[in-house]
Amino acid sequence: MYEYHQGDSPVLINVPHCGTRLPEALASTMTEEARRLTDTDWHVDRLYGFAKRLGATILSARISRYVIDLNRPPDDTALYEGMGGTGLCPTETFDGTTLYLDGCSANRLDRLEEYWQPYHDKLSQTVESIRDTHGFAVLLDAHSIRSIVPRLFQGQLADFNLGSNSGASCDPTLTSLAVGALTSDDYSLVVDGRFKGGYITRHYGNPAAGVHALQLELSQRTYMNEAPPFSLLPEKAESVSKWLKTLVTQLLTWSP
Repeated sequence: MYEYHQGDSPVLINVPHCGTRLPEALASTMTEEARRLTDTDWHVDRLYGFAKRLGATILSARISRYVIDLNRPPDDTALYEGMGGTGLCPTETFDGTTLYLDGCSANRLDRLEEYWQPYHDKLSQTVESIRDTHGFAVLLDAHSIRSIVPRLFQGQLADFNLGSNSGASCDPTLTSLAVGALTSDDYSLVVDGRFKGGYITRHYGNPAAGVHALQLELSQRTYMNEAPPFSLLPEKAESVSKWLKTLVTQLLTWSP
């Protein structure tokens, strides 16, 4: 279901879309395109591999987002009204290609109980534990996506896309710190652009209650091949990972 590493700092890195596991009973109902898992946040957990040594807590999903999207609300309310996207139990890829063979569909209730709820129970418990221990918690929700997805956004996505739910999910000084850590001549950066933060950032981010959440969506072209077999590009990945390390290091110095 997930992998968990307990750190000793106020920072929690959550990676809800890196999972590649498809239950066999479900995979047998899916198209060949679906079984490629094209829309996975490939290698994101590896990019943050340094974070354990810095003391961050890490929670990473192992189940595919095609089974259930852990960054969507349980009632499947749209995150971005009037804009394209995929739901809690996706039936299409980001490009609009069907995931299921004819006559097959998703059972949302079963998947909520079996996969979504246990993950969020763990995430909620972890956030509360960190806050109780340190007086506050910093949640970094880590993602990536292909740089060009016409159905979801126009043109080419910025390299680093920070989301703070338009400033509602964290103290503004934390956003400023993150912007400073990621600003360079090598990568483009956008704050609260196309990706303002999904359900996790919006639901858990509550500055008044001592929980400060940021989402970082990476453009996959910065570190990997965006076409199958979605391989990591070592030199590019190392460069991006260094900037992520700078970000996490800065987050570790912050307090409200």
